[in-house]
Amino acid sequence: MALPYTVEVVEDCHVSPPPNSVPPTSLPLTFFDVPHLLVPPVERIFFYEYPHPSLHFTNSILPSLKHSLSLTLQHFFPLAGTLIYPPHPTKPHILYADGDSVSFKIAESTGDLAHLLSNYQRDVTEFHSLVPHLPPLRVSSDANVKGNPLLALQITIFPNSGICIGITSSHVVADGRTSIHFMKSWASIFRSQGDLSCIEKSLPFYDRSVIEDPKGLQTIFLNQYWSWWPSTKEGTTAPISVPIEGKIRATFVMGRHDIEKLKQWISTQCKNLNESQPLHLSTFVVTCAFIWVCLVKSQGSVTSNIDQSSSDEDKLYRFAFVADRRNHHELCVPIRYFGNCLTVHYVQAERGVLVGENGVIGAAKAIGSKVKELESGVLRGAEKWLSDIKELFGMGNYLSVAGSPKLGVYETDFGWGRPRKVEVVHIDVSGAISLAECRDEEGGIEVGVALSRIEMEAFISIFEQGRQKFHIC
Repeated sequence: MALPYTVEVVEDCHVSPPPNSVPPTSLPLTFFDVPHLLVPPVERIFFYEYPHPSLHFTNSILPSLKHSLSLTLQHFFPLAGTLIYPPHPTKPHILYADGDSVSFKIAESTGDLAHLLSNYQRDVTEFHSLVPHLPPLRVSSDANVKGNPLLALQITIFPNSGICIGITSSHVVADGRTSIHFMKSWASIFRSQGDLSCIEKSLPFYDRSVIEDPKGLQTIFLNQYWSWWPSTKEGTTAPISVPIEGKIRATFVMGRHDIEKLKQWISTQCKNLNESQPLHLSTFVVTCAFIWVCLVKSQGSVTSNIDQSSSDEDKLYRFAFVADRRNHHELCVPIRYFGNCLTVHYVQAERGVLVGENGVIGAAKAIGSKVKELESGVLRGAEKWLSDIKELFGMGNYLSVAGSPKLGVYETDFGWGRPRKVEVVHIDVSGAISLAECRDEEGGIEVGVALSRIEMEAFISIFEQGRQKFHIC
């Protein structure tokens, strides 16, 4: 699809930490990092109001943005480094050397910012030009060692309207908390005009020894990874999916009142049906349960007209999510830990349960029970994480979650005010939904969804019908 506007790159450069500010450093991959070798890059965009012409941005803002980014990378230096693939069987690792840098592009758009900021349906391709691609594979002079850059940034100016900051990062180097920690630190240093004291109490923590591995999970995962994708032994990453043409995206807001009414409806229905209450009825549980059911119903309403077998009530559908284990009493990993500290979980339910009259209850019970289990046994079943991910990727009929309301993405303030909108762009590739805190209402959640146009129309109808249903109780 041709874009209704243009996005022109006006500057393509690189930004490094200050010279000689960071010694050459090698970071091993922990067992929390290795599973993300299978995962495509993470793409997120932050929109800000900036009612000034492009020249004002170029002269007044851009030099300070570059300088503050350089200072931020001094403390988040692995992002400027490279994911190294030495000859097998040497383990991949992250390497930073003096002079390493991140790709930094400046672009200008003729697009309608108000349209992009909206919650209604927009073609997914309208967002692709706002996020950069990671630079290509780096190869050593002797071609014996290959490596992938880990971070790319792009700032797109909408003259007299706003600014969009696009970030693309490898999930191997950083999970959501680390990525947003980096963005908030950059914003703070920019706001403080380069005064690093503003982040003294929130510097990233790099000691990998806090990630204990008594089960040898790192070795287990690497052996599985190499056996499934032999080409990765030579430094080629696992296959990456491509976006499906014709998809559109929209944002659905579950306000605090909506969430409370949904919790009440689930509790009331369980009492009326003489069923047990879900073990854990949190905002995350009820929101995900409701969205999961709406998506399964919307997909079924479209495919059932084409292939009656798709409505088989015994077919299993899966819901996958991750849990941040920082500050958990069993691991003692600090909240500022740099890298990945996520455990992988999924639940499953038959289609007949999910699309039934009380499908949201069944979904909430399944998700709530799994969340309740997370209070203990952090590494229970960890040996299967990678095989579970591979299985989920291959089977279809699964939904996953990108982002979390706990990340606080709307707290990323460069001095232009809070972001007007934050979007997770890669959900149109992964098929996930995105979750973020609601910008305009404390206790609410923004849910990002990317579907085909016909599925989106069905989803909107089912979503609104469902919301009306639980508001009546």
